[in-house]
Amino acid sequence: MINVSEKAKDQISVLRTTEGYSDAHNLRVSVKGGGCSGLMYDIAFDDTVTAQDDVFEDQGVKVIVDRKSLLYLLGTTLEFSDGLNGKGFQFVNPNASRTCGCGESFSI
Repeated sequence: MINVSEKAKDQISVLRTTEGYSDAHNLRVSVKGGGCSGLMYDIAFDDTVTAQDDVFEDQGVKVIVDRKSLLYLLGTTLEFSDGLNGKGFQFVNPNASRTCGCGESFSI
């Protein structure tokens, strides 16, 4: 399961509206190779669910995850920070053994 914090839910709602997406567009979260730690998070709006996807809902936000990425993301919480140290989505991933300083890549 992928969890969504209250602040992340609010920001997803704002972005969906300002970028012109409909309620049919859900949040797709995936993991790709790359970054300084070896694996990178990818997040986007998507209105397509395939047979290789799992869909989770938390805080009223539907999150689509392909099964390969799910192995790396189980138990992850999507947070949003708008503090002095940076603004953006952050992944709190209990499976990550190391993360980079920017928080966009990790290793297991």
